Amino acid sequence: MGCAGAESVHMIVTADELMFAIGDPTMRVMDHTSPARERIRPTATHPHEHARWASRLVRTLLHRLGDPALCLRLWTGETIGPPPDESVATLSIADRAALLHLVADPDMQFGEMYMQGRITVYEGDLVDALEQTYLQRTPGASSVLSHVLRRGRRNTLKGSRQNIREHYDLGNDFYRLWLDPTLSYTCAYFPTAATTLEEAQVAKLDHVCRKLLLRAGDEVIEAGCGWGALALHAAKRYGARVRAFNISHEQIVYAREQARRAGLDARVEFIEDDYRNATGSCNAFMSVGMLEHVGIEHYPELGRVISRVLRPDGCGLIHSIGRNAPQPVNRWIERRIFPGTAVPSLSQMMQIFEPAGLSVLDVENLRMHYARTLAAWRAAFQQQRERIEDMFDAAFARMWELYLCGSQAAFQSGDMQLFQTVFAPPRSRRTPWTREHQYLQWAGAGP
Repeated sequence: MGCAGAESVHMIVTADELMFAIGDPTMRVMDHTSPARERIRPTATHPHEHARWASRLVRTLLHRLGDPALCLRLWTGETIGPPPDESVATLSIADRAALLHLVADPDMQFGEMYMQGRITVYEGDLVDALEQTYLQRTPGASSVLSHVLRRGRRNTLKGSRQNIREHYDLGNDFYRLWLDPTLSYTCAYFPTAATTLEEAQVAKLDHVCRKLLLRAGDEVIEAGCGWGALALHAAKRYGARVRAFNISHEQIVYAREQARRAGLDARVEFIEDDYRNATGSCNAFMSVGMLEHVGIEHYPELGRVISRVLRPDGCGLIHSIGRNAPQPVNRWIERRIFPGTAVPSLSQMMQIFEPAGLSVLDVENLRMHYARTLAAWRAAFQQQRERIEDMFDAAFARMWELYLCGSQAAFQSGDMQLFQTVFAPPRSRRTPWTREHQYLQWAGAGP
């Protein structure tokens, strides 16, 4: 449940018991008091017996989730969970088969059942419900079934293109509906409580450029440029020359057009190619929101690319979703939203820097800034819900609603982090004495 959330629930009963609970008349269960060859009897079908089994399954599921302040309402009208004054939300399960799917494989099937409208919010808010599951989950817990079924996509040169295409090439018109005008699809930076999302995205661009100490004439390589906001900002506000790499065709076409309209196409080159094919050298290397698509097994390779292009007196910044400890990505997120994704802990991120001999200079965690960013995206998404359903369908809208709600819940609960890591070659002196330069001015101010 949620953005790259880890698996949390073991299969809690046998398949025979599950089918007995939902009343499948073709299923037969074992009677453990009989000899092996005779331990089979027809499944009972009495509705009260089925209701008792369903209630038992839900109670066991909630217990395995850590007894969150969350209720589940069955199709029978029975509500199971803590007292109403102790519950933050109630989720409704539409039918017996939906319960079976949920209990047998919660990590995948919660999302599938929500997409189908067979799990819905009966009372309360979905973010609050999901946050409860994150808060109560045992760190590092994962289901055996999820490990067996995990078939993550690899981020080879060919595989990365396919993975990126499935998410980022959904169409610029879709993302325009709910992102800010810069089409920044990464964590914003809110210097004040009154800062709007658009102002916060510009503040984030400044935050990155200031950390890199960008100045006029600097040559920059950006890995994974999205729709081009950071590259254009670095060129326009700081006078840098940027070569930005991206394998999303839709994004590259849009970014090139923005550079042309702004008169920056002589200073910003948007290259439709994999970051691994970057050539030349630079004073600054930056990557915002791409590391999640690299694949942890490719981190040493990324480090070698950085060492190859970054000059001895330069520095770099990687901005990425992260975790407090290594944890696999939720299978539903990987299948439906971000194929090939991996979310690193800081120890895993060090596999970029240590083998390449790069020095880590600074790490900042912007977790709550991302929670607020997601809340703004979610509100804008809901305002455009009808148009999104017309553009795709209702199941697609529910899928993205769950992704945005789960992501917000993950950052609010601390299940997910947002790391900005600044690094440099060991001999570089491109580092300030203090952090004062980062906080002098905001909202599009230059250096």
